[in-house]
Amino acid sequence: MNQHFLNTFLFGIYPYICLTIWLLGSLIRFDREQYTWKSDSSQLLRRRQLRLGSNLFHIGILIVIAGHFVGFLAPHWMVSPFLNPSQHQLLAMTGGGIAGIVAIIGLTILLYRRLSDPRIRINSTHADMLALAILWLQLMLGLATVPMSLRHMDGAMFALLSDYVKGIVTLQFGAAELIAQAPLVYKAHIALAFTIFLVSPFTRLIHIWSGMATFGYLFRPHQIVRKR
Repeated sequence: MNQHFLNTFLFGIYPYICLTIWLLGSLIRFDREQYTWKSDSSQLLRRRQLRLGSNLFHIGILIVIAGHFVGFLAPHWMVSPFLNPSQHQLLAMTGGGIAGIVAIIGLTILLYRRLSDPRIRINSTHADMLALAILWLQLMLGLATVPMSLRHMDGAMFALLSDYVKGIVTLQFGAAELIAQAPLVYKAHIALAFTIFLVSPFTRLIHIWSGMATFGYLFRPHQIVRKR
């Protein structure tokens, strides 16, 4: 297969396929299978491991997601008065690296708990295991980019990746060309990130939508209570 076409497909077309399926699949599942819109709980089994692993994972992954969102989508004119590209990259590496380690420790505990206990394993679906395995691999790939980034602290690669993400979000034609020569680990990390969007409507990851919806709770109108 032509390398140029493969790069264009994986990083210029595949992202939109994944995002479209994520949105449409989520809407269809919410409309037709609302009772499956949840993350099945196994809290009654090995509760301490669940609490520790879940807290570490969710704290770490929320920081990672927020850091990616702000770091890659913030306009250059907004960041440049405070951080130059090298400082921006160092901040992303430090914060993302620490949060990624916390998240993968928590996820490893959750995976070990689910695989080592026959009672939990027999009540786990293949989709559950797939979701956890993909997230674990994605965190490992993300952490693998940290030592590679240390080799070029000029911030050029970080700026390039930021431009690519902005290009995808703003529907810019030819965004895939920006990372054509990027190292394989970065490409694998990006491709797997979009794959997570792709599988989300069909796995327990669908409950992420509910987590996002809780922000609306903070701005809900006051409840009116009438005394009899």
